[in-house]
Amino acid sequence: MRVISYNLRKNRASGELVALAERYSPNILCLQECNTIDLPAEVGNLHLADSTRRNRLGLAIYYNKDRFTAVKTQAFALKKSLHDHLAAPAHERLIATRLVDNVAHREFVVASFHAAPLTALNSLRRNQIRTAHEELSLLGPGLPTLMVGDYNYPIFQGKLGNKVNQSGYDLTLSDTRTYTRYKFFRGHFDLATSMGLMVSNVETLPQGTSDHMPILVTATYSDENRMQTDAAQHGAHRSESVSAEGADFII
Repeated sequence: MRVISYNLRKNRASGELVALAERYSPNILCLQECNTIDLPAEVGNLHLADSTRRNRLGLAIYYNKDRFTAVKTQAFALKKSLHDHLAAPAHERLIATRLVDNVAHREFVVASFHAAPLTALNSLRRNQIRTAHEELSLLGPGLPTLMVGDYNYPIFQGKLGNKVNQSGYDLTLSDTRTYTRYKFFRGHFDLATSMGLMVSNVETLPQGTSDHMPILVTATYSDENRMQTDAAQHGAHRSESVSAEGADFII
């Protein structure tokens, strides 16, 4: 599956969404800092699953209705930073949709996440990430899960990766940095954490009018990879057996 995550910088980059969908053909589109009142029901061939209601800087998820069926979408409030209390930009920093994959005939959970800004401590963002993962496990117990978005975590990502691994998730950075607005705060802000999925690539897409660059995540189900490997190995053993029988026959 192909998932694009994009922080629209207070909705400034909203006019780029149709072109992104047409050029990169994502199955899912996850947004941060969007004006949810003005969101269209469709972006290209993607349908709006739902968006947050109580945010000045909203979150939203779009999905391809031909590939997926939406079961449930839920927004979550996470621990607030001082910035949240003073400026009230985001009451809900996580939105997630439980989907049925009509091609693979299975369910999984996808989420759009927006961590507290850099004025907060990394410890608070780690708390938000941990809580987000816990909420996702309740929405889809045991299901493959992908959470993408603006993690606002440009440094000490090794420590973050260790914490994420302890909760059963993998952390994947994009191939190049995703944020370039400030001289001293450049780096990989937009990340992907996953469980039960094999993330083969996270590509940083060209920058538009936002201070964040979109990322394109390519992922497959982890157990599908194992099944394909097992099938290939079984086929190889079977071929060896056939060859041996053939050799015996020739003799």
